[in-house]
Amino acid sequence: MNKQYDIVVVGAGPAGMAAAVSADQAGLSVLVVDEQTAPGGQIYRSLEKNVARNSHLLDKDYSAGRPLIEALRESSIDYLPQTSVWNLEKSLQLDLLTDGQARRVTAQHVILSAGAMERPVPIPGWTLPGVMGAAAADVLLKNSDLVPEGPVVLAGSGPLLLLVATHLVANDVELVAMVETAGLSDYCKSLPYIPGALRSYRYLLKGLQMRMKVRNARVPLFLGCRDLELIGAEKAESFKFTCRGKKREIAAETVLLHEGVIPNMRLSRLIGCENEWYEAQRYWRPKVGDWGQTSVPGVSIAGDCAGVRGVGIATAAGHLAGLDAACRLKVISTSERDMKATQYRKTVEQESLIRPFIDHVFPPSPQALVPPHDDTIVCRCEELTAGQIREAVALGARDPAQIKGHTRTGMGPCQGRMCETTMTEIIAAESLSTIEEVGCLRIRPPLKPLTIDQLAELEM
Repeated sequence: MNKQYDIVVVGAGPAGMAAAVSADQAGLSVLVVDEQTAPGGQIYRSLEKNVARNSHLLDKDYSAGRPLIEALRESSIDYLPQTSVWNLEKSLQLDLLTDGQARRVTAQHVILSAGAMERPVPIPGWTLPGVMGAAAADVLLKNSDLVPEGPVVLAGSGPLLLLVATHLVANDVELVAMVETAGLSDYCKSLPYIPGALRSYRYLLKGLQMRMKVRNARVPLFLGCRDLELIGAEKAESFKFTCRGKKREIAAETVLLHEGVIPNMRLSRLIGCENEWYEAQRYWRPKVGDWGQTSVPGVSIAGDCAGVRGVGIATAAGHLAGLDAACRLKVISTSERDMKATQYRKTVEQESLIRPFIDHVFPPSPQALVPPHDDTIVCRCEELTAGQIREAVALGARDPAQIKGHTRTGMGPCQGRMCETTMTEIIAAESLSTIEEVGCLRIRPPLKPLTIDQLAELEM
């Protein structure tokens, strides 16, 4: 590992790997840092290991990541797994923590490809043992070939919910219900986007095929559900909800919750990239140009951390960011960049057609965004409730920093990763404000925990 690089890429998912490979092929020195033990990101997580053991998980979509991972491995790219970035300066200086050692590197250009994170689903009982995110269950399956035991309920909204359902069914898990918060009204809202979706019919067919797999497994499906609640004393015992005005309760030992994913923007917010609000999915995303460029010179963003649009667009956007960085550093010409970008531009254009339809069919549940019950835990680190946040708003707090000062929400080990989105939604609802008016928590380093000793021994 050197101390200076032409390009530093943060994240080794599809976008990060693509950006790094394109930059490396242009002749630039490249460093890729990633928190996982192997490249692949979430979508291609543990792919190399599963290929080696000829896992049953190796379907067409999952295996599609092999060429990209092999290109990264066979390149001259410096790759640092199990490495976190705990600070990033506008001078393009990055502070890392790898192998327990704090290190510092500098770059001429930084490409952020940190992917997305699962949206928290704060409903009554969501902190009970036996309750976890659907994406987390998918991680356990890919990493360790582990699946939940006992009666399992999947609940929430989003295409990932359906994907996880097919994985569980294929592994003979006792999936007793799919409880979806999206309903007929959401399908009606998506009708204007049907023409674009039909031009991406392969995705529609894929979705229908997944639906049929779950249906053929005789998994009951409930649509347009509200009032989700976990019941249990020491662990999850059952799942309650309301569907079409009728209250239901299903025995369950494991409940997997999901209300979509949101861009991981910790680094881009830390360095001051300009953001915009995306109403359809209720999340902030960075403002990026056609090549992933941001408002901060020398910083580009590619993949789902620039807006959740799927693996195909993430990969293409990574290549575009890598090519543009090479052009900005004057190792390739503008015409060469544009010529090599043609195929990636077509991919982005084609695969973007389906996204408005998906985003409107699977919106996050209003009750997941703003928990209606005051005793629902919002900040898991500090065990603070929705009611305590509402009390702070009633006392005059109108932005996240004031709520943080009043209640300690966002002061725990996660530094707001698990509670900020809910906190800002509650503030907006209680103060009759927009999310744009409420704003966000201020991000400060260190982004990830490190000890005083590690900081003192920082290698400059």
